[in-house]
Formats: sequence, structure tokens, C-alpha cells
Amino acid sequence: MPEHAPSLSTPGTARSARPSTLLPGAVHRLLDTPGGRIHCVEQGSGPLVLLIHGFPESWYSWRHQIPALAAAGYRAVAIDARGYGRSFTPAATDAYRMLAHVADNTAVVRALGEETATVVGHDWGSPIAAHSALLRPDVFTALALLSVPYSPPGGPRPTEAFSQMGGDEEFYVSYFQTPGRAEAEIEPDVRGWLAGLYAGLSGDTLAPADQGSLFFVPRGARMADRFPTGRLPGWLDASDLDFYSAEFERTGLTGPLNRYRNVDRDWEDLAAWHGAPVTQPSLFIGGALDSTTTWMSAAIDAYPKTLPELSDSHLLDGCGHWVQQERPDEVNALLTDWLHGLR
Repeated sequence: MPEHAPSLSTPGTARSARPSTLLPGAVHRLLDTPGGRIHCVEQGSGPLVLLIHGFPESWYSWRHQIPALAAAGYRAVAIDARGYGRSFTPAATDAYRMLAHVADNTAVVRALGEETATVVGHDWGSPIAAHSALLRPDVFTALALLSVPYSPPGGPRPTEAFSQMGGDEEFYVSYFQTPGRAEAEIEPDVRGWLAGLYAGLSGDTLAPADQGSLFFVPRGARMADRFPTGRLPGWLDASDLDFYSAEFERTGLTGPLNRYRNVDRDWEDLAAWHGAPVTQPSLFIGGALDSTTTWMSAAIDAYPKTLPELSDSHLLDGCGHWVQQERPDEVNALLTDWLHGLR
């Protein structure tokens, strides 16, 4: 294991619980883990389903799934990943490497008094969930991925590969690499930036193709210069946007952006797993209009080798990137049917 990497066998304890005013029937918990405090929202009883959000989101991204999973007979727990919401925010950039997130997820399961869990992730939460299953198959016995397909560790060094993309434009992960650069764009108007990003990647408000891809930033420009303006996507009302923006106005964006700043460290840390499949039962759900499922289509095509126990792969027509919020009923049905099949 690399120097300074967290232990992957870390216990934890539950510290407190209070009812949720945002999600009646659920409770908020603060979990003490070896890494730091993790905030989560929980509802239901039964087999544990751990829900991992992406960027720039929070536990709230699973507000439609938590009660549906609870009603279906599961203990649904959605966390704020480190750097987000009410969870701890380490100062060091390298504290956001993949191994740290895997250790957090393992500690959360233990703090909740459980031995195993199904892990479900969206956006960055998808590779975090996948690597949790890859590194700790004893804890994470099944895996569901939303929006971002599983791609095994390996290949060329990520920042070198990203620097070759886009020609005169800069791939967004490269744009995020320099500390403070993306923060300077986002933090003066967090609410406006979030609204533009959410709309630009949503099925009903996609940024026009003739304006160029949101995943590439023209030299000297801002990522937001390609965001659509004028209306929110149908899945996001003003109160939802208020919640997200208040969270990031309080915490800032450095913690969340630091996940992107560890892609090379992850590549080094995970060298022993380069090319490794995830062999637990798995499920994939993506949006047919999500460009992630287009430029990562080769990863989906490789599922027979990389996810040999895949139950099914779904691309939802007319859906963009925020799949569990854009199509909550369909996602809930697919998840619960798949979970029932695991029993």
C-alpha cells in the first residue's frame, strides 16, 4: 500500500442521529470514522444499500431513492463524501485519493453496525463505488453504477492522456487540476454556476451542440461560458437549487475539486489492480443523452470482461447525466428489481 494511504480495514462508530426535515421518515447521522466525521441520511431497515453521490452534489441527490428503497425493504444510507456537506473536509489535496474514499465507505458500513452492503454510485460516486467493490469484495457484495461506466484502473497516466484531448480546447479535468483556478470561476456565483452545469447536462435543457461541449474549455475562457441560461431543468426546482448552493457556499468547492486532482495518485496507488474486473453482481444505468455514455462507450462495450456478473445495462431514452434525479421512478424500479434479484 502506498505511503500515507489510509488503511482499508477501518472501524467506525455512529455518534448521533436526528430526524430529517427535508426527507420525512429519514434520520441524519454523524459517523465517527478513522478518517473523520461522515454525515449520512438513513431510512428503512433490511440489507444495507450505501449511496455515493458525485460532483457537484450531496446526499440530497438520492432524495428520491432513499424512501423508495426503504419502502422496498432496504436500509438506505446516503452519505456526504469527504469534502462535501456536513462531512469532514481535509486540507491536504492528497487526502481525496481513491483509497481514502474506499476507506471511508468501509468505515461507514462498520459504523452502521453492518458487515456488508450493496454500493450504488453516480458520477464520481460511480468509480468510488466500483473501486470500493474492487478493493473490498468482502464488504461490498454488489455494485450499481449510474451515469459513469466502470473502467478498470490502468492505461496511460491520466493527466498526460487528458492533456492530449481537445486540441485548442482544454478538457475539463485538466482545467480543474490547478488549485484555485476553478474555484475562482465558481465561488463568486455558486448558485448560478450550479444552475448552468445542472441544466447543461440535463436531458431537457442540454447545452446546444453548436456551442461546443461543456467538457472542453476554450483557452482563456471559463467552463461556464458554454452553460445554457434561462431556465432550470424539470427535475430541479428553486428549493432544490437553494439546498445545493447553500451547501457549497458554506463549504466552498476545493474539497470536491480535489477528487479530480488525485487522478494520477489513483493511477499509482491502484497499479496492482490495473485491468482488474469487478466480479460481484452489478448493474449499470445511464442516460442516452449523457455524453459520458458516449465518450466512454468503449467501457460499456467491455462489460463482458470488466463486469462479468453484470445483470443488465440500461440507457434511458431522453435522459441526461443526472439520471436518478431526472428519472427517479424508472431508476427506483430498476434498482429495486435488481436488488430483489440478489436475495
